[in-house]
Amino acid sequence: MTGLRVEDFNFDLPQELIAQQPPAERGQSRMLVMDRTAGTMRDECFTEFPSLLHPGDLLVLNESRVIPARLYARRTLIRDHEKPTGRIEVMLTEPVGENLWRALVRPGRKIAISERLLFPSPSGAIELEAEVLERGKFGERLLQFKPVDDFFAVLDRIGHVPLPPYIRRDDSLADRERYQTVFSRERGSVAAPTAGLHFTQQILDALPARGVEVVRITLHVGFGTFAPLRVERIEDVRLHRERYTLPETTAEAVNRAVRERRRIVAVGTTVVRTLEHSALQAAGSPLQPHSGETEIFISPGFEFRMVGALLTNFHLPQSSLLMLVGAFAGRERVLAAYRHAIEEKYRFFSYGDCMFLS
Repeated sequence: MTGLRVEDFNFDLPQELIAQQPPAERGQSRMLVMDRTAGTMRDECFTEFPSLLHPGDLLVLNESRVIPARLYARRTLIRDHEKPTGRIEVMLTEPVGENLWRALVRPGRKIAISERLLFPSPSGAIELEAEVLERGKFGERLLQFKPVDDFFAVLDRIGHVPLPPYIRRDDSLADRERYQTVFSRERGSVAAPTAGLHFTQQILDALPARGVEVVRITLHVGFGTFAPLRVERIEDVRLHRERYTLPETTAEAVNRAVRERRRIVAVGTTVVRTLEHSALQAAGSPLQPHSGETEIFISPGFEFRMVGALLTNFHLPQSSLLMLVGAFAGRERVLAAYRHAIEEKYRFFSYGDCMFLS
């Protein structure tokens, strides 16, 4: 579809509907159920999700695990004419080599190439050191970390949960558990695949009894999930690359479901992007297990080859994720569903409620 603009995916959201905390109990979120063919909607609770699935459905989860990617540093050198910057926030966004990470740095304007950043523990001991190798736009930096025995163990000690910028509070100890899915395994995301946050182990255990097959992919969510779209036209949108893995068991299960015309249910936009990217790569052939990177952008007019139903949270205005949902169910219908959710005071974004589109 041509002629659409980023502003065509705007909507007015009262600030009080942006969830600042997770629900008191995991799995107790509200769920807006939408039939995308009929355009009908009804209000449910997520505990009813298993009853919406059919015998033979293939449910696909993203098992990526969020790393404590927000760090605080201090500079080793401040030039004579500069004032101290105070603590520096460093958000790791993507590993690109041995001890090499892309990151967002704030305040970034004065952090120059060749500067060294020190990352202390709460006690003041220096746990990590990094040199700035490159500068990019909007505070982006390439950091070379000094080798340590176990980098991720250090992150676990001194890192913070990378809550999205619209959550206006510091992370807490509770976020360490609640900003992860109960099925997360593979470390690498800097934001949670939020549709999966609603699942409890009890809900997952209820699925096989309904004849639902469950498989997993991994897509590590990067900074692009928060990055604003700085273009006006949909056709000019370009997304950040994100790393993914399609395991052998999942590729085989997806191929069987396609052959047998069974419905594939994606838990989240990350699963949609992984499966649809893999289908495009396969060009009509069966999917093969592999790992790679994707920057696929799905907007209205996209031909879905794999996904037949989608569980997803409510997304930011003018975001690529909202455009993906609009491609799946129709822009006007999705925006109508969002208006309904606002009228009914659903909770929005990462810790908010969800939609099931079938």
